Amino acid sequence: MGRKQRGRAARNARRKLPPNFETDEVRRAPHVLVFKRGVSVGNNVKELIRDMRRVMEPFTAPNLKVSRKNALKDFIAISNHFHVTHLMTFSKTQLSTYMRLIRVPRGPTLNFRIRRFTHSRDIVSALKRPQTFPKQFEHAPLLVMNGFQDDAIHIKLIATMFQNMFPSINVTNVDLSTIKRCVLLSLDPVNGLVEFRHYNIKIAPSGISRAAKKLLQGKVPDLSKFNDISDFMYREGNASESEDESMGNDENEVILSQQLRSRGNLKSNQSAIRLTEIGPRMTLELVKIEDGLCDGEVLYHTHISKTSEEVAELRQRTIEKKRLKEQRKREQEENVKRKQDKKKKTSPENQDDDMNEESDNDDGDDEDEDEE
Repeated sequence: MGRKQRGRAARNARRKLPPNFETDEVRRAPHVLVFKRGVSVGNNVKELIRDMRRVMEPFTAPNLKVSRKNALKDFIAISNHFHVTHLMTFSKTQLSTYMRLIRVPRGPTLNFRIRRFTHSRDIVSALKRPQTFPKQFEHAPLLVMNGFQDDAIHIKLIATMFQNMFPSINVTNVDLSTIKRCVLLSLDPVNGLVEFRHYNIKIAPSGISRAAKKLLQGKVPDLSKFNDISDFMYREGNASESEDESMGNDENEVILSQQLRSRGNLKSNQSAIRLTEIGPRMTLELVKIEDGLCDGEVLYHTHISKTSEEVAELRQRTIEKKRLKEQRKREQEENVKRKQDKKKKTSPENQDDDMNEESDNDDGDDEDEDEE
């Protein structure tokens, strides 16, 4: 009799997931791998990588292990099988820390210099009331972009790259209860820096007292100090937190188009949107944009500008370099094939066959001498 399965093995057996259990929505969603490049990047960059993996959840690999032997082509080779659409790499030099965004499988590649960054734990520890809980990472964040209206080619490429890294949202049938986080990208038109922020979204009913809000949330109040429930409901200074923050500012108040799972947020009622930063925080400077996967033509460079003649010369040099590379590759393949053929001819089995043929010929010659 077989051994009875227990624990995780039993739970997995009860699930009985089919071979292709992923839905079409999950397959179509962009998947991003976040990892480091280089021998050593330091503990601060490693923690930043972990924070960015939290930002890109659930369509990422939170426990991805990268060794020194792994090359960039290894991740590109597995991208099609795991529906990976983008690669986000972090590296560190003596000058600064860099972030690279790669569109798989044909590019382009955006190279950013990280001017400043702050870890999530530092931001959360500075908050009086942090809003962090595991369920907020079950769905992808909402992307909000500001200042990307310029028609310059590099601005359009930055906006398109970040937009394709997050799932698109259909505003007609989206479930508002699934929108728990948002990523804010703000471009400064003066210095060209991109500010990266990550917030938690909380929707609270507005226009009601704190006492009514507690009752809606299912909290049992302490009525021992009151003679009547009306004293508790209409006591002075009883405005809710969302009411205090939205006094004189109607920009964060909306009319809900659907009822949310949280209590008090009813359809067609007024609610206040509250954002709480959960990190990480980065200030990015675009360095250059490359065509292809880190080895193509430089489409834009922030600090270097070239004339049309220099660009044509570099393009011709790149074409010649690719031609020589393909030629060397063909020569190597021919050399390997020739060595394999030579090895087959000189193998022990072939030598035994040749010796057997020679012995057969010698026996035939002896028979001819006896006949004479």
